[in-house]
Amino acid sequence: QVQLVESGGGLVQAGGSLRLSCATSGRTLSSYAVGWFRQAPGKEREFVVAISRSGGSTSYADSVKGRFTISRDNAKNTVYLQMNSLKPEDTAIYYCAAHLFFATTPRGYDYWGQGTQVTVSS
Repeated sequence: QVQLVESGGGLVQAGGSLRLSCATSGRTLSSYAVGWFRQAPGKEREFVVAISRSGGSTSYADSVKGRFTISRDNAKNTVYLQMNSLKPEDTAIYYCAAHLFFATTPRGYDYWGQGTQVTVSS
């Protein structure tokens, strides 16, 4: 069992930045690919970005390319999502998820955190 805990969400003005963290205890996160997803009120959960187990491969949704950066520190069992130039449409609950294999769809992931709220004001 992999328990994921997100942190770093909050309220920020448009154009601002936040850094989200996804940490785990117990199982080694380096054994898993990790994805970030988000869900806004009334909308389906959507893919944001994913990173492979080694960190050598990443994939970004078009809506966040050039603004968001995913990275991982396997020694700390933590994956980070640096979000810059935030827009009001980035407002959502952000979830991290883990899977043995790299994937860009929610159903490809076995383990999920409880989410962290990101709110971007205009």
